[in-house]
Amino acid sequence: MTNTTTTIKTIFKNITLALIALILGFLAWVYFSTFHPSEQQDEAVVSKGHSQTSPVLKPGQNIKVLSWNVQFMAGNSDNHFFYDDGDDQWPSLTRVQEITSKVANVILEQNPDIVLLQEIDDNAARTHHTDQQAMLNQWLAEHYPYQTDSFYWRASFVPHPKVMGRAGMKLVAFSKYPIDRAIRHKLPEITSDDIITRQFNLKRAVQELILPIANGNNLHVLHTHLSAFAQGSDTMVRQVAKLLTLTERLDQQNSAWLLAGDLNLLASKSAFNHLAPQHQAYYNSLGSELTPMLAKYPSIPSRQQITGADQANWRTYMPADDPQRTPDRTIDYIFYSPKLKLGEHFVIHGSARAISDHLPVVANFTVPSQ
Repeated sequence: MTNTTTTIKTIFKNITLALIALILGFLAWVYFSTFHPSEQQDEAVVSKGHSQTSPVLKPGQNIKVLSWNVQFMAGNSDNHFFYDDGDDQWPSLTRVQEITSKVANVILEQNPDIVLLQEIDDNAARTHHTDQQAMLNQWLAEHYPYQTDSFYWRASFVPHPKVMGRAGMKLVAFSKYPIDRAIRHKLPEITSDDIITRQFNLKRAVQELILPIANGNNLHVLHTHLSAFAQGSDTMVRQVAKLLTLTERLDQQNSAWLLAGDLNLLASKSAFNHLAPQHQAYYNSLGSELTPMLAKYPSIPSRQQITGADQANWRTYMPADDPQRTPDRTIDYIFYSPKLKLGEHFVIHGSARAISDHLPVVANFTVPSQ
């Protein structure tokens, strides 16, 4: 064997080893820079304000719940972003600050006991690395001494040409009443993307809040934001099945519960037919994956409200490609256990339409007396 042959083999070996090291280094960076939550994990419950004097829920009392996807405080104008085939830029810092104050104003005007917010950014590049939960606390901490959050998008750097920076988005809950425990339940992920892309994708979750009742029982509040852009896979079927697993467990425990959030699903075939053709592609033309939940439990809005004469009052989402920002579908809901007695409930329109592409859903319930 000549010296030349030996040198070539050595060079080839060194190049191969270097390539392997680069690939392993890249895979290690992908893993350690992205979010890998457990199937179930406890979340911290933070007490602020006058928590030492906060009473627990009482049997038979009324509680008011507000659920709202606030679209990372981007506002409901100039918000036709790339994921909806738009070309608008991310919101300015001034816009984020203005919308955050408007969200707080709506909450304070409504004065709910429990506030459930989806799409709250935390240290995300698209919203100037603001902590939107902390921003809201400027107005809300005094009124809501208990709060918790659960991330469902978190990465040090997302190498997407429209992101190219840090991602951080979470579910946030505020409560006037003590939260004994907060649990993050992992939702099934979209599996149609390649294995690398999936690491940078959203990791959807259900946030479970356990609020003690003075008679020794608990109220369980489930809070979530299901996947979007998942058609062509069985993701939505699997995520709804997970919701049913959680609610049926609580039924078996004889516990009162409610489940709220942006479920990204229509209620019926007629709701699908109502949409413009370009929007129908986001949903199942053969029937809603939400049907098992709708068939088993009461909801707000109900099927009757969504399809009735005043159905426009119950629509919760406004497409970004509509200059008029007219609500055209219901995809935000509150489901609840029959143990809870439903009182006044509504979707907030009016000034809320300029704040987010989703409208808040509000419901009053009576805590079980037994």
